[in-house]
Amino acid sequence: MATEDSYTRPSHIEGMLAMTGPSTPAEPDCLPVRGDLAHIKLAGIYFVPHYAVPMPRRTLEGALLRATGHRDGETITTIEAGTTFNVLDIAGAWTWGQIGEDGLVGYVALDQLAPATDPATDGAA
Repeated sequence: MATEDSYTRPSHIEGMLAMTGPSTPAEPDCLPVRGDLAHIKLAGIYFVPHYAVPMPRRTLEGALLRATGHRDGETITTIEAGTTFNVLDIAGAWTWGQIGEDGLVGYVALDQLAPATDPATDGAA
């Protein structure tokens, strides 16, 4: 197993990590961090109780990125079918994550996602 990769190691941390004051506020649009959870690549940069390794999924036709995990939540954007959505959390019928590696962050309904690779469409047995 590799000792360093983009998911487990931040690009640069100097010195000892310590709780020395409030966390740096995150810009909500493209930074996968919220009060209880953040992308593992942000460990050491943002302090939250939990960090998650992304679970890549593929968006289906008509997938919507929403500001909240509700059908009536504000739509941030429509995601093109086949786009990678990196799921960081699943709660009920909703996922929270990020489009690609550095795209918009928000909620996508679980039924609007498929496995990252689908044997039925990839020609695998």
